[in-house]
Amino acid sequence: MTAQARPRLREDAAFASSSRYAVRRLALTDYRCYARLKLEVDERPVVLFGSNGAGKTNLLEALSFLAPGRGLRGANLTEVDRFGAGPWGVAASISAPGGDIDIGTGRASDEKTDKRAVRVNGAAAPAAAELAERLAVVWLTPAMDRLFLDSPSARRKFLDRLVFAFDPAHATRVNAYERALRERARLLRDRIGDDAWLGALETQMAERGVAVAAARISMAEALNVTAAAREGAFPVATMALVGAVEGWLGDGPALAAEDRFREALRASRAEDAMAGGAAIGPHRSDIVVRHRARGTAADLMSTGEQKTLLVGLVLAHARLIAAERGAAPLLLLDEVAAHLDDRHRQALYGEIRGLGAQVWLTGTDAALFTGFGDQAQFFAVADATLTAH
Repeated sequence: MTAQARPRLREDAAFASSSRYAVRRLALTDYRCYARLKLEVDERPVVLFGSNGAGKTNLLEALSFLAPGRGLRGANLTEVDRFGAGPWGVAASISAPGGDIDIGTGRASDEKTDKRAVRVNGAAAPAAAELAERLAVVWLTPAMDRLFLDSPSARRKFLDRLVFAFDPAHATRVNAYERALRERARLLRDRIGDDAWLGALETQMAERGVAVAAARISMAEALNVTAAAREGAFPVATMALVGAVEGWLGDGPALAAEDRFREALRASRAEDAMAGGAAIGPHRSDIVVRHRARGTAADLMSTGEQKTLLVGLVLAHARLIAAERGAAPLLLLDEVAAHLDDRHRQALYGEIRGLGAQVWLTGTDAALFTGFGDQAQFFAVADATLTAH
């Protein structure tokens, strides 16, 4: 098994980044409610305000497609087509530390299914994962507010998204593990007792599964260090992985964990055939988040406290990216300000200024963002039309 990329803090990096990833031009074609849109902005924060349903979140989702994956809504690509039209497309010119980048992406025009096309600086990219090498994007949406009360699967997906920003190959390992898991479950369900075939799949699960667990642990540890280094208005969270594979990694080297995982899978074939899936593996793991100062589990905190804890985690991830890459990521914050009290709202704006990031924020009322003053650019959004204010 190859060594895993480990997020780390550069010792000479300040949290206030001297450079950033910033969208300068954005164009949408047949994207949800937008038939056509062309927008030019500078590197300051971008505030999008307007009534619900005006198209604000659709813009943030379009920006999230500049990263690998299914965007901040996790949508099927065919769902993104404007009603009665399509396929959709997103194009952006981005200033980045290594020079300007032009990214174009959308649903492939010759496909009726979910196939995504990506072009970087005019050349076709072999996979959307290449975007992670070019651009760092971090987002927070209202759908994530239930993260601490939701299923372990939701928390694993959240942590995996944080890992992707540092290690694009993590997505490949997760997908390979899940494919082997499904194939093994099919063989067991159909009572195909081919020991060589099952053994090969279990070896794949052991190798990929341990790598996935190790990457998640490394990210959680790096976030814990980063969050603890900057205490402020937002509470500091600690994250810990709970699961059999994670426990084995804590007991010894990765190769030993692979051996134990492979042996456990072989021993549980009969039980797994009856239950379906596999009882042990990183697909069963959970992430436990606690308030660092109080030791309180996040799921026992109030709704408001959970929100501030989640904002603190996302900001810590953004700082970690800025320290590692030497440039602040693109931040997408959907309806975040409205759910914070004034003290935390102003603290959020201060964090954004200190980070030096271009952030895109949405809200129904422009007054929520007066704390930015002239340090932000404001656009009213109505009926899929943007008007500069």
